[in-house]
Amino acid sequence: MYNPSAAGGAANSRSGNRLFLYEVEGLRQNQETDKMDYPIRRSGTVLITVPYSRMNQEMQRITRMGGRIVSIRPMTAGDDANGVVNGKVSSTAEAHPVNEEPQSTTQAAGKKAMTQAKSKEKPDVPVNIYRPNTPYVGKCLSNEELVQSGGIGTVRHLTFDLSGGDLRYVEGQSIGIIPDGIDSKGKPHKLRLYSIASTRHGDDVDDKTVSLCVRQLEYKHPESGETIFGVCSTFLTQLQTGSDVKITGPVGKEMLLPANPEANVIMMATGTGIAPFRAYLWRMFKDAEKAANSDYQFKGFAWLIFGIPTTPNILYKQELEDLQAQYPDHFRVTYAISREQQNSEGGRMYIQHRVAEHADELWNMVKQEKTHTYICGLKGMEDGIDAAMTAAASKEDVTWKDYQRSIKERWHVETY
Repeated sequence: MYNPSAAGGAANSRSGNRLFLYEVEGLRQNQETDKMDYPIRRSGTVLITVPYSRMNQEMQRITRMGGRIVSIRPMTAGDDANGVVNGKVSSTAEAHPVNEEPQSTTQAAGKKAMTQAKSKEKPDVPVNIYRPNTPYVGKCLSNEELVQSGGIGTVRHLTFDLSGGDLRYVEGQSIGIIPDGIDSKGKPHKLRLYSIASTRHGDDVDDKTVSLCVRQLEYKHPESGETIFGVCSTFLTQLQTGSDVKITGPVGKEMLLPANPEANVIMMATGTGIAPFRAYLWRMFKDAEKAANSDYQFKGFAWLIFGIPTTPNILYKQELEDLQAQYPDHFRVTYAISREQQNSEGGRMYIQHRVAEHADELWNMVKQEKTHTYICGLKGMEDGIDAAMTAAASKEDVTWKDYQRSIKERWHVETY
């Protein structure tokens, strides 16, 4: 992740040239961060490189943006191996515009961006095979519309050729995309992060492709009223078959599937937050995938709760419903369609309302050691999910927040 706002401007003194890493959580996406092209995924933490001479100013700026500094440490040479390149954090990249969505539906992106959620230690997971200064250049093999007629916006399923390189990944990881062209300052565009929507074997199960699910960001400038389109999301959604695309990564260890094939997997998604869950489900249930994974044959129960604005916006709808029909004892999908369904109070039906409806059932699943819960999409759903789980847990005199902390290895979140 290239972050020009925090680095630079240091005094020429010996102390002024020292760099520190601020680990920050809770940053808000707002007009100030948008102007900075600031990468934020609010579920986790972001590392900010700060010169000694700007430490006080950065503390004040972070506070203004609603962030909390978790730790401060001097930057060392060893940080390069952990994803810090030239004083900028690179391993987490700029944004899940894979999950680029207007805020009223799913993921915010473009200039609204997310950082990779803080990783849990996972062995044998490929990370940063390709970095921003030496990206893999692949080709677009396909670019298909996912929103049906009458839906809102455009969401594309893109597949890229990996056969010319060594890019490997596993389900739940992300890749970075560096869009073509230059920014307003004449510099190359910064990369954005996107959740991978395919299994490690790719959509063709030949280990030669990677797929993304990308919504084109479109929003009104708060001052001019001008319509703004996300740089990277527009680049991708308009990408022609056969065009080159610069790819970095993979990154991320927060959203990995448990190795136990008998695990229960709860998935809560809004919009293009479905991307990693598509990868999970294809690995669990697709015939060709099952044939390719002799060491992983899913026998547990998977439940997807999916929030979207309209029925035509249900991404991968036919595939999801085919899987549910084929594996009714192992997979369940529940929709929250905000502009078509009403919650119990007569308002719009959002994902947190569906969670509240099924809170007791979900709580009973979460209590099982083999259950992992994944949340991907808008930050706004988290409070409602916590409220529903609080109510269910309190029936057994359990404090949800305390219990949630105790299962942090089984509670996985990437929201923004």
